[in-house]
Amino acid sequence: MEPYSLRFRASVEKDLRRIPLKTRRRCLERIDELCTNPRPRTAVQLTGSQHTHRVRVATYRIVYQIDDAEHVVTVEHVRHRKDAYR
Repeated sequence: MEPYSLRFRASVEKDLRRIPLKTRRRCLERIDELCTNPRPRTAVQLTGSQHTHRVRVATYRIVYQIDDAEHVVTVEHVRHRKDAYR
């Protein structure tokens, strides 16, 4: 299977700067894993969109969209769980 390429919205860099360093590293590792497996067992498909998913890293959520036609994973945002769905 061909690996997916990653795209980031401009706000993701700002989101990551707000996260503690140890957790930020874990988030980046999880994002890298999405290239090889965009639908891990721990991913949850969000209601209202067929292509939007989220994965959990500690108390943070990585929300992303999958484009199977172009093999692209677009990271929408990385936020604390209380702010992730606003």
